[in-house]
Amino acid sequence: MRFAPPVRRTPRETIVPMINVVFLLLIFFLMTAQIAPPDPFDMDLPQASEQADLDGPAVLWLAADGTPALDGVTGEAVWSALAALGPDVALSIRADQALPGVELARVMQRLSGLGLRDVQLAVQP
Repeated sequence: MRFAPPVRRTPRETIVPMINVVFLLLIFFLMTAQIAPPDPFDMDLPQASEQADLDGPAVLWLAADGTPALDGVTGEAVWSALAALGPDVALSIRADQALPGVELARVMQRLSGLGLRDVQLAVQP
């Protein structure tokens, strides 16, 4: 009895190399991404007609009740941390729009007393 020769099938394309590349890209992006810490307060920034680019490496957060935060430090310890920054450091202030203007003026006066000269206020357009 003669059998017909078996039909030769072309091998399937394997997707394993593509999966490997996807996982390598995922690992690469996770390793190179900068994961930002969460904001210390929930806040709404004040409204403005234009938004300037903030270039300050230090960010002072001010809650609606006037509580300050800087790099994970909150309360009165913030002022000693700000004094340690030095006068040449650019400081960005992210203040809640519900913060009274009088309180913001007090903070600005205290920053001036610490010798900080380059202070910017963050707004949203």
